[in-house]
Amino acid sequence: MCPCYPKHLVDTPDQPTLRSARVRRWLAHLWREWTIESWRPIAPAFTKPEPLKWNDTQATAGWIGHATVLVNFFGINILTDPVLFPRIGIRLAGFTIGPKRLTAPALQFHELPRIDLILLSHAHFDHFDLRTLHRFNKDTSVITASNTADLLRWTRLRAITELRWGETKMIKTGSRTAGDIFISAFEVKHWGARMQRDTHRGYNGYLMERNGRRILFAGDTAFTDTFAKLRKYGPIDLAIISIAAYNPWIRNHCTPEQAIEMANAAGAQFIMPVHHQTFRLSFEPLREPIERFQAALRNAPERVALREIGETFIMP
Repeated sequence: MCPCYPKHLVDTPDQPTLRSARVRRWLAHLWREWTIESWRPIAPAFTKPEPLKWNDTQATAGWIGHATVLVNFFGINILTDPVLFPRIGIRLAGFTIGPKRLTAPALQFHELPRIDLILLSHAHFDHFDLRTLHRFNKDTSVITASNTADLLRWTRLRAITELRWGETKMIKTGSRTAGDIFISAFEVKHWGARMQRDTHRGYNGYLMERNGRRILFAGDTAFTDTFAKLRKYGPIDLAIISIAAYNPWIRNHCTPEQAIEMANAAGAQFIMPVHHQTFRLSFEPLREPIERFQAALRNAPERVALREIGETFIMP
């Protein structure tokens, strides 16, 4: 084992394996669901963002679907975990074997503005989609988790930076008004293997900072107390955090209530719930996560940045 890798990135005890009876039951259940859903049309997104109308002097975020969020960060376009194709999974003989989208992305690739930076939280198929990443050109910068850059070798992407927990990348923008962007990787509770054996791959959350404003993108995480440590960076304006896939994966994914608790621990003013209503990855009903999320914030609904795929949030 290379001593430069944290032990948990090499041997992750909470990583699901095919030896688990729970995993086999989950796969059997999902296979039945996926077979039925493969014949159903993909539903359109609730609404459609209009990024060409967004103001470059503001910070604006639009939910494209699943963990894909388009952020205009004072004129710099950032895309998180881009996944835009109808299916995710393993490619064999020109076909993708895996779950089909239930809801279409709010924007197709040709409708995206120029993307300056892609953030990749970890290498799982529903966050690190090589078919989508193949579409971007070599001028697009990428920040990804440790030991995942090799997966991009067949794409055109070349400006790739790997970050470990606690590391920060400064991106010079040349702007005299908004300044440079700082991207910091932080610890989350998940696992990074794309397949069963590549457990050396990392998994990150990210904190974006520019012009005195901060946006947290959590990627995937179970409940963890590490979010409180993010207060050292200063007030966080928006937390983009996953709220689904907790049944039966509570050791790897947080519940809606836990997502709120972690956002509160980080000191986030607004919360954007993502990672729901796009793919069927778990047992809970599709609308359950967002309904539980809204119920948990019923006394502070103004903190909910958005609720449905395609909606847009402008930071005040």
